[in-house]
Amino acid sequence: MNTSMIVLGIVVLVAVFIAVRCIRIVQQARAYVIEFLGAYKTTWNVGIHFKLPFVERIAKVVSLKEQVADFPPQPVITKDNVTMQIDTVVYFQITDPRLYTYGIEQPMLAIENLSATTLRNIIGDLELDQCLTSRDIINSKMRSILDEATDPWGIKVNRVELKNILPPKEIQNAMEKQMKAERERRESILRAEGEKRAAILEAEGEKESAILRADAKKQQQILEAEGQAEAILKVQTATAEGIRLINEAAPSDAVIKLKAMEAFSSAANGQATKIIIPSEIQSVAGLAAGLMESVKETKN
Repeated sequence: MNTSMIVLGIVVLVAVFIAVRCIRIVQQARAYVIEFLGAYKTTWNVGIHFKLPFVERIAKVVSLKEQVADFPPQPVITKDNVTMQIDTVVYFQITDPRLYTYGIEQPMLAIENLSATTLRNIIGDLELDQCLTSRDIINSKMRSILDEATDPWGIKVNRVELKNILPPKEIQNAMEKQMKAERERRESILRAEGEKRAAILEAEGEKESAILRADAKKQQQILEAEGQAEAILKVQTATAEGIRLINEAAPSDAVIKLKAMEAFSSAANGQATKIIIPSEIQSVAGLAAGLMESVKETKN
């Protein structure tokens, strides 16, 4: 009795152990591929599951997260026969665990080789300069080709990036010299444009200065002319006023002739070498001489 109880207890313990071992909890973003007697049965998703002992087994545990595959540099030849080293980074996600498990042997190696051959085909149609400036186009083409090729494997290629493009050392040196020459050319152009701009500004400044000087001289001449005109106007006004006063006073011929004599004496004091004496002044001079002789005779 004791022996049978011990055996029964051992059997129960083994059964409990096996039952506990057959309980599986599937975590988030994971999937279990289950086989029944060696054939695919189902795929377990998130939650608790029970596996039949001895007849069912977990064939593969698959991660459903987006994964990154960084492949080593691959030698590729461009259309203009330049050999470069290019390494690629592939971002992919498993969408069908069953196809991923049974679709292809070593899917990661298959993706690496497929990316290498696809890259060689694309780069072979491009020249060196196009390869260096068309990364987005190359990435897009590779993603489209890889996504289509890996679809039967239950893999979705989300993105492909060219990590590094390494041309030969002599090509790099030539490119550096070309870039240096281009920078020097741009510097020369900028310097010439600056000098041209400075010359233009200087010429414009001289032009404006000359215009201002001409305007100032013009204003000065205008003011001088206005001053002279005003002086002449005042002289003419004074002369007219004097003539008016003389006319109002109604002077006799003798007064007018004496005034003429005064004016003649003033003119004689000048630098003139020839003087024309009007007839009226001559008669006045004769009259004055007669008066002087009469005065002398009276005194005698």
